[in-house]
Amino acid sequence: MEQKSFTLEIRKDGIGLLTMDVPGETMNTLKAAFVDEVRAVLAQIRDNKDLIGLVIRSGKKDSFIAGADIGMLAACQSAADAEKLARDGQTLFAEIEALPIPVIAAIHGPCLGGGLELALACHGRVATDHGKTVLGLPEVQLGLLPGSGGTQRLPRLIGVAKALDLILTGKQVRGKQAKKLGLIDDLVPPSILLEAAIKLVKQGKPKHELKRDLQGKLLETNKLGRKVLFDQARKGVKAKTRGNYPAPERILEVIRIGVEEGMQAGLAAEARHFGELVMTPESAALRSIFFATTEMKKEVSYQGAEPRKVGHVGVLGGGLMGGGIAYVTATKAGLPARIKDVSQAGISNALRYSYELLAKKLKRRHILRSELEKQMSMLSGTLDYSGFHRVDLVVEAVFEDLSLKQKMVADVEREAQGHAIFASNTSSLPIGQIAAQAARPELVVGLHYFSPVDKMPLAEIIPHAGTSAETVATTLAFARAQGKTPIVVKDEAGFYVNRILAPYMNEAARILLEGEPIEVLDGALLDAGFPVGPITLLDEVGIDVGAKISPILEKELGGERFLAPAAFDKLLQADRKGRKNGKGFYLYGKAAKKGKKQVDESVYDLLGLKPVAKLPKAEIAERCMLMMLNEAAIALDAGVIASARDGDIGAIFGIGFPPFLGGPFRYMDRVGIAHLVGRLEHYQKRYGDRFAPSERLKAMAAEGLSFY
Repeated sequence: MEQKSFTLEIRKDGIGLLTMDVPGETMNTLKAAFVDEVRAVLAQIRDNKDLIGLVIRSGKKDSFIAGADIGMLAACQSAADAEKLARDGQTLFAEIEALPIPVIAAIHGPCLGGGLELALACHGRVATDHGKTVLGLPEVQLGLLPGSGGTQRLPRLIGVAKALDLILTGKQVRGKQAKKLGLIDDLVPPSILLEAAIKLVKQGKPKHELKRDLQGKLLETNKLGRKVLFDQARKGVKAKTRGNYPAPERILEVIRIGVEEGMQAGLAAEARHFGELVMTPESAALRSIFFATTEMKKEVSYQGAEPRKVGHVGVLGGGLMGGGIAYVTATKAGLPARIKDVSQAGISNALRYSYELLAKKLKRRHILRSELEKQMSMLSGTLDYSGFHRVDLVVEAVFEDLSLKQKMVADVEREAQGHAIFASNTSSLPIGQIAAQAARPELVVGLHYFSPVDKMPLAEIIPHAGTSAETVATTLAFARAQGKTPIVVKDEAGFYVNRILAPYMNEAARILLEGEPIEVLDGALLDAGFPVGPITLLDEVGIDVGAKISPILEKELGGERFLAPAAFDKLLQADRKGRKNGKGFYLYGKAAKKGKKQVDESVYDLLGLKPVAKLPKAEIAERCMLMMLNEAAIALDAGVIASARDGDIGAIFGIGFPPFLGGPFRYMDRVGIAHLVGRLEHYQKRYGDRFAPSERLKAMAAEGLSFY
C-alpha cells in the first residue's frame, strides 16, 4: 500500500491535526500529484460535523514546507500547462480558506514559496523563534512569481508596500521579523508550538486588522497614492534589472490588478503570468542553476573517497581574506578557528572583522547577543603556533610569495603533527609548486576564496597531481559547511575563474584605450546583466593585482588573449591602485560627491585619451563576453573544469556572470555554437587572432553539437 503524504488525526477535544510528511524526503515539497490526496482529506474534514478546528503541521523534524517541487515545471509543454498547475494550487488553497472551522498553520523550519502560500490560505499562523524558521516567497529568484495565491493574500495581510518588498526580492524573514510584519499571529519556542496553535484554534478565526504606518495610509488607501507606489516600484525594478528579468515587472502588474480589480481578477492574472514566465528562457536558466547547486550538494564523496571529520581549523594570516575565512568557519561551519599572524594588530583586525559583521546582524535583530558571544568565542588568535597541534585543517591566506607559502607548509607539518590538511588560498601560484617541498604532499590542496569571503558564494578547490582524493573530499565538505558552493579545478595558471575573467577584462581595457568613456563601457556590461562593470571591478580588485595576474597567465598559457595593454603600466607608475588607495578610474573619498559614482577625468590625460562614445553598447558587451565564452570553452577542453555545469556555476558564483543567461555554457547553447563561432570570426577579421574561435567550438559547430 502506498504511503500517504497527508494524515488526519482527530483529538478528543474535536481539533484535527493534519500532518504533511512526504515519505522518503528530508524536506516537504508540494507536488501536483498531492491534489487528489488533499481534496479527499478536505472532504473528510467538511463532512465531520464534530470538528471544531484544524492545525496544519509538518511531520519533518526541522522543516515546514520548503516550497513547491520545481521539477514539475520541466514537464510543462506550454504556458497553458503551467497556468493549469497554478490554477490547481489556487483552487486547493481556496478550499482550505473556505473551511468553516478555524485553520491554523503551525510553522517550524523553512516555510517558503508554496509552503508560505498554503500558510497564507490558513486563517492564522504560529511560528517558532528557532533560527531554522524562515518565511518567504523566493519565486522571483527562479524567474517566476508566486502562483498559488501568494501575490493576492500577502498584500491583503501585511499591506502592498511590505508585500512588494518581500515578493520582488524573494528575501526570507525570521520569526521575529514575520511577527513584526503581521505575517504570523504568534511567535513561540519550538517546544510549545502545537499547544500555541491549538490555543489559537480554540479562540476562533483570528481577525486580522491591517496596521499601516502613515506612509502606508497615504499610498495604499486611495487610487492616486497607489499609482505613486507602483510607479516608484516600477522605476526601482527597471534600475535594478535593466530589463533583463521579466518576473519583477509581472509581479507588479499582478499585485496591481488584485488591488484595483479584486481578488478573482488578481488570481486569474497571477495564474496567466505564472504560466507565461515558466516558458521564458530566463526562468529556464535560473531553474537550471537551482538544479545544478542542489545536485552539487548531494555529491559528498570525491573519486570514491569520503571526507574525514574536521574538528578544529587553523587560519594563517589575519588580513582581509584570513579574517573572512575565520568568520565563515566559526559562524557558518560552527568550527573553532585559530588565527595565526606575525603581529597582534593582524589578529585584532581579523577578530574585529568578525565582530563588526556579527554586530550588524545583532543590530538588525537577526541574532541574539548570546549568539554573537557564542560565535566570537569560536575565534582565537596566536603569534606562535600554540594550539595548532589540535587542528585538522589549516587555511593559509598570506602574501602571494612562493617561498613564504612553502615555509608555511613546513611549519604546519611540524606543528600539526603531520596529519593536518594544508589548504592554500592562492589566486595565482600553482599548488604543485607550493607542495613541492612538502613531506606529505598528499595533504596539500588549493582552496581559493573570492573577496569579500562572507558574501561571495564560490570556492575553487585545486588538487595538484599528488593531492589525495580524501583531502579533496574533506576540503569540499569543509567549504560547503562554510556556506560555499565549491568546484574542483585543475592546477593550471589562473585556475578557472581568473582565467576566464582575464581576457574579458583585457578586452574592456582595449576598448577604453580606443577612447570609449569609462561610464559607457561599464554601463554596457551592466546592461548585459553583470553586477558591476569591468572598469569598476578593476578598481575594486586593485589595478596592481590585475597587473600581476596577466603576465603569469600569459607566460603559462601563452596567447594574445592574456596580454594586458602596455598603457596600463602608466597607471601603476602614477600609483593608481584603485579603491584601496583612493586613486583609480573613479573618484573616492572627499573628491567623490554623494550618490552616483563619478569618473576621475584625470585618468584620460594620463592615458593620453580624448573620450568619445563611438561604439554601440551591444557591441562593447559582445566583444568582452565573447572573450570570456571562448576562454571557458578552452578551459573545459583543457580539463580545467570537470563539466559545463561546474563551469556555469563557477562563472555565476565567482564573477557574477548574468544568472538569467544560465552561465557561459548554457548561454552558448542558447545562442547556438555555430552563431557564436561566426561572431568570433567576424571580430577576428577586425581585431586579430585574440578572437580566434577555439578548436572545440569549431568542431562542435561543424557537427551541430551543444554542451548540454
